[in-house]
Amino acid sequence: MLIGTILRDKGSDVTTVAPGATVRELLAQLADRNIGAVVVSDDGVTIAGIVSERDVVRRLHDQGAQILDAEVSSIMTRDVRTVGPGANVEELRRTMTDHRFRHMPVVEDGRLVGIVSIGDVVKSAIEELETEKASLVDYLHR
Repeated sequence: MLIGTILRDKGSDVTTVAPGATVRELLAQLADRNIGAVVVSDDGVTIAGIVSERDVVRRLHDQGAQILDAEVSSIMTRDVRTVGPGANVEELRRTMTDHRFRHMPVVEDGRLVGIVSIGDVVKSAIEELETEKASLVDYLHR
């Protein structure tokens, strides 16, 4: 299965936050949208970074509550791995597992076109297994 198939099914809506937004504003977006990470972007098209709940928790532990008023740019991951819509989901699953991250922006022609979470990847694997099982059961019952 390709990443583009996941985006077609889930949609290509990506929540972004400006680098100058506060961590408190970031947390409100995460909570309001029930998501675990957002892409940091000035324009909603280019990627300046990515920031997750995990990033916030780690900085909160290290620096205390004052981090809530800091800019998102101070806690974001700047070196963001991305994937294209034509990439294979299995390769992405391995990359996410090996590098221990849960969200990857999807970029096409230098533009942000979606985001894929580990939950999306697992869901696609389950769907593939269910399809394969149904085919095998159908084959056995012929």
